[in-house]
Amino acid sequence: MSAIRQSAKGEQCTLNIAGVCNYNPETVVLCHFPSEEHGMAKKSDDMCAGYGCSDCHDVIDNRTNGGLSNCEREFYMRRSMVRTHKRLIEKGIITVKG
Repeated sequence: MSAIRQSAKGEQCTLNIAGVCNYNPETVVLCHFPSEEHGMAKKSDDMCAGYGCSDCHDVIDNRTNGGLSNCEREFYMRRSMVRTHKRLIEKGIITVKG
């Protein structure tokens, strides 16, 4: 398991889907979002992901209906990526040069 995936343990959900999020850090995992590398039986890499609680993850992966439009779904995923990247930088798991 990668350091990025391991870093999700005990974190706050960065998806925070309104009316869906359970705010329980015990259920948070690294949720992979669609990307150019995503395809049949191929998951996106860990950089195209965000911390998500079990309820938000179910909505993003279409296992449950959260009532989100495609635009809203994209908003939550991209916001989560930015929030998660900031946490990964704070934790020293990824670094930005310059």
